[in-house]
Amino acid sequence: MPEVMPTAAELTLMRVDRFLLERLAPHREAAALPLAVTAWEAPGEPVAFDEATAHEGVRVEPGHAWGAPWSTTWLHLTGPAPVASASGTAQVVVDLGFTDVNPGFQAEGQFWSADGRPLKGLNPRNRALSWPVGRPVDVWVEAAGNPTVLGHVPEFQPTTLGERATAGTDPLYVLRRADLVTTDAGVEELWHDAQALRDLLGVLPADGARYARVLKALDRLVAVVDPDDVPGTAAEGRKVLAPVLEAPANASAHQAYAVGHAHIDSAWLWPVRETVRKAARTFSTVVTLMDEDPDLVFACSSAQQYAWIKESYPDLFERIKEKVAEGRWVPVGGMWVESDTNMPGGEAMVRQFLTGKSFFSSELGVETRDVWLPDSFGYSGALPQIAKLAGNRWMLTQKLSWNETNAMPHHTFLWEGIDGTRLLTHFPPVDSYNAELAARELDHAARNNREKGELDASIVPFGYGDGGGGPTAEMLARARRYASTEGMAEVRVASPYDFFEAAEAELERPAVWSGEMYLEFHRGTYTSQARTKQGNRRSEHLLREAELWAATAAVRTGAPYPYEALDGAWKTVLLNQFHDILPGSSIAWVYRDAEAGYADVARTLEEIVGASLETLAGAGETPLVFNAAPHARDGVAALGAATVAGSEGADVTVSSDGSAGAGAGLLLANGLVAVHVDARGLVDSVRDLRADRELVPAGLVGNLLQLHRDTPRQWDAWDIDQEYLDERTDLVDALGVEVVESSADEVVVEVRRAFGASTVRQRLSLARGSAALTVETVVDWHERQKLLKLAFPLAVHADRSASETQFGHVFRPTHANTPWDAAKFEICAHRWVHVAEPGYGVAVANSATYGHDILRTVTDDGATVTTVRESLLRAPLFPDPDADQGEHRFVTVLHVGADLGDAVRDGYAANLAPRVVQGAGPVEPLVTVDDPAGAVLVESVKLAEDRSGDVVVRLYESLGGHARATVTPGFETSGATRTDLLERPLEQGGTAELNLAEPLALRPFEIVTLRFAHA
Repeated sequence: MPEVMPTAAELTLMRVDRFLLERLAPHREAAALPLAVTAWEAPGEPVAFDEATAHEGVRVEPGHAWGAPWSTTWLHLTGPAPVASASGTAQVVVDLGFTDVNPGFQAEGQFWSADGRPLKGLNPRNRALSWPVGRPVDVWVEAAGNPTVLGHVPEFQPTTLGERATAGTDPLYVLRRADLVTTDAGVEELWHDAQALRDLLGVLPADGARYARVLKALDRLVAVVDPDDVPGTAAEGRKVLAPVLEAPANASAHQAYAVGHAHIDSAWLWPVRETVRKAARTFSTVVTLMDEDPDLVFACSSAQQYAWIKESYPDLFERIKEKVAEGRWVPVGGMWVESDTNMPGGEAMVRQFLTGKSFFSSELGVETRDVWLPDSFGYSGALPQIAKLAGNRWMLTQKLSWNETNAMPHHTFLWEGIDGTRLLTHFPPVDSYNAELAARELDHAARNNREKGELDASIVPFGYGDGGGGPTAEMLARARRYASTEGMAEVRVASPYDFFEAAEAELERPAVWSGEMYLEFHRGTYTSQARTKQGNRRSEHLLREAELWAATAAVRTGAPYPYEALDGAWKTVLLNQFHDILPGSSIAWVYRDAEAGYADVARTLEEIVGASLETLAGAGETPLVFNAAPHARDGVAALGAATVAGSEGADVTVSSDGSAGAGAGLLLANGLVAVHVDARGLVDSVRDLRADRELVPAGLVGNLLQLHRDTPRQWDAWDIDQEYLDERTDLVDALGVEVVESSADEVVVEVRRAFGASTVRQRLSLARGSAALTVETVVDWHERQKLLKLAFPLAVHADRSASETQFGHVFRPTHANTPWDAAKFEICAHRWVHVAEPGYGVAVANSATYGHDILRTVTDDGATVTTVRESLLRAPLFPDPDADQGEHRFVTVLHVGADLGDAVRDGYAANLAPRVVQGAGPVEPLVTVDDPAGAVLVESVKLAEDRSGDVVVRLYESLGGHARATVTPGFETSGATRTDLLERPLEQGGTAELNLAEPLALRPFEIVTLRFAHA
């Protein structure tokens, strides 16, 4: 006996559910005929269709085990031609041994025609390929034995499946089915009718009249459909359901703009090579579904994925172009990939749009108008300006619905960037970018929408995603039934641009969100996979150098500009900025590929830089220092080259002296700063001699490595949970502290430590004329589930910190007054952070670190301490169990008495070392900027993308204030034009032409791109 007696409605639902499952569903297929199947396993990596089909396979039957991890098996399916049927259609149906895990996370397949055309993808939610009557079955399936890396319980366990070499060779799957099936159209339509209404009951008030009417209709359905003749009585069943299905939606119903979508991660739990095939499977599925269903509209981002299709699947690319021309396939986003936006540098974010939008324009004839980033892990406050300058009007994301602490207060609003630019932004209140158009999802979107009464509409991106898959016929069947149904949102299959244009028209006074959109989740992504992060940082600066010196050589000497090599290097870097590669959240295979890609980029760019510098230097024996930074250094102009005299300032001295701190140690001094390194290699005193001020609080030490337990609740490589602060080990014991270099120009102290299974070697250096201590940290890292931080407690009363972001910086609190403040316990910074009190500040710059925490505490005697900590390394076990193992190098620069301008200079200096070349004489900069405040900096110098020979210069205001600067080209030019990021004239005040004799006015953090016509 049940503990609680069921209600009459519950009993009815039990009857309905069993009828649908056991009586109705089996009759969706009228007949099934087994097909003949042969199988051939490709050795090693995937092969092309022509190569695969040249091999003779072996005959297999259902029950055949196949699919070692990451392998490819080609199945050849043959059978008789289907005959005409008045009641349905013919389909080739294949089950590769699918599990309940979503599409994209297990075995997948690609249907190919006998003449080598990709027809449609194959996955657990899309197993059928329509087959024409009268044509014998002759079709190939390229079956990918991709393992299920995520989807097991318990989740997030270490796995060997992330590398082919460790994944094993045993088959993972069993072929269950390969049939020619005849469907019954009447039963199929009845099934969708019944499912739509059954799902509707799940969101209707159980005590309402609408609920009662729908339940009664479903009960009546069971009565009128004969279990012994379902096909013959299906039409009667549809008549019973029609009145409740056709009851129109309420006049105030939420408007759901259903946008076909398939989020395809460019790498994640699969390597990049598999993403190419995922894109082909999904895209072929979509164009085939479009041919079968005129209602479908599909939005698709990531120019990189289109480029892969163009190269590897040209027939499919042409079909996509046809759908784009029809307006039903809508390219969106305009970026090369859906990148992370926290860590890429400013110029890299520009190139995401420049490269992506250029591809969409040249290859598909469209200009995208939006930013499409549903799944990136937070959004930089610099993005609105970059997006607008790239010609975008709107932005879509969903990821902040994952916040652990605070819910975003808006769903459709104006996002204001750090410079004041505003961008209309939409968070789909459905809280998913993989919706299935289920009743519960549509109901959630309507109820969750925070703009009710002002904008009763939202986008619902529907289609299987992450691993691809896309929309299905079942989803479109639901869309039709929910187009206008009482008790539901009205569903309209549409382009996302339809929604944004309607939102612009309807929202008279949209709310404004100012500054970054910080994701209160996935904070570990600023640190995981340090080699990839270092590769990104190094590559960004090498690209700056290569473009600068190659452009200078081209203008000065006529040397050829390496367009193709630079374009290839940029595309590698942009791909690796994808939001599951650069953040460190992918399998090991992805990082092996990324590191190899960065090595290729470095070789290419070093060759370009070397050749350009040799050309510019000319023949001679004079040592020339080339300075690619936007600031003059040691007498060498920004962006130029000259000889360098000796450094100015007092000699650097070192002495063994215990008076400046506890215990005997070493005192380094240069007239500007005195640093005491104690016997443990810790910094217990940093004295600013100019300000006569001690920066290390009494009883504390800097250069302190701290080790934390790092065992997040979930999402190992992604997350750092605040509880990590509860357990900490200070690494204070040293194996040795000694002076290894000592001259009047520089003193270097080496410190060696060991802990766990790891070792550390640090070199602390102080140079002539510098108020900064440089710490080089080399870690041979062999810990697991640990977090390594480098701490500098400072006697500075800072209520906020400044962190560099693209083309500027963002302020964040050092306190936890509100839940919003408290949630930012781990933050992202680019090359520097700065903490200050009125009149005094300290900068901490880095060579390749992104994760930081900056907190303010108070000592027992009431003194304020602001502690800056860099997150150096993590050691998560999932999805890469060997993440970050091995040797790593970090450079940290502690600059006392530094203002924001010093911090900016330190950031460039830590990442752009001068280059010394023997040559004939100085090289004048290609462009100079005269700005008395030093706020306006040149970020990029290159030749124009259209290969006209014009010189493009991108600069920005770096300190957050209004500025005026005179920009002077160092070459003959017939005129200068202000452009957008795509290097097109940007008319402001009626003209894009510039008068170079007049200073250029910039607002805080403004980005300006100038194009100089090369005379």
